[in-house]
Amino acid sequence: MAYLRLTQYPSDRVFLHHRLLLTSGRTKMTHINAYVNFSGNCREAMTFYNNCIGGELNMQTIEGSPIEHECPGSMKHQILHASLTKDSLVLMGSDMSGPDGWVQGNNIALSLNCSSEEEIAKFFSTLSAGGTIMHPLSASFWGATFGVFTDKYGIRWMLNYDKNIQ
Repeated sequence: MAYLRLTQYPSDRVFLHHRLLLTSGRTKMTHINAYVNFSGNCREAMTFYNNCIGGELNMQTIEGSPIEHECPGSMKHQILHASLTKDSLVLMGSDMSGPDGWVQGNNIALSLNCSSEEEIAKFFSTLSAGGTIMHPLSASFWGATFGVFTDKYGIRWMLNYDKNIQ
């Protein structure tokens, strides 16, 4: 059975963007998930995937998020972040696009959730070598260390480390 939760977060609450970590007991595990960017139809696509695969679908609109004021009013109902989870499967998506805009083919990234500050720093440094850093590692509004780059092979990576996940 499919489950959908559309979340509006109050502006004073931390947005839990990447708190979907696979855990084994109390030990964090490093893992990679697919992150798909859509051209305004993320809600439709993720709902379709949810109907096909099942699991739990969570979506955060731009409206009510900490970056609402940075986006045009026409985007307020678009999806900032969506996650579909079923067992160990995690598919993430968004209507947000990179600095070059949305182009079919550049709309999928690898999201690497790391298990320590040292690990995210090492992976960011080594994987981005020879590539283009789009967002340097920094503290994010959802409470994690986050960075984005395109590696020397043209693959976009999103690295995240949330020290609050035990």
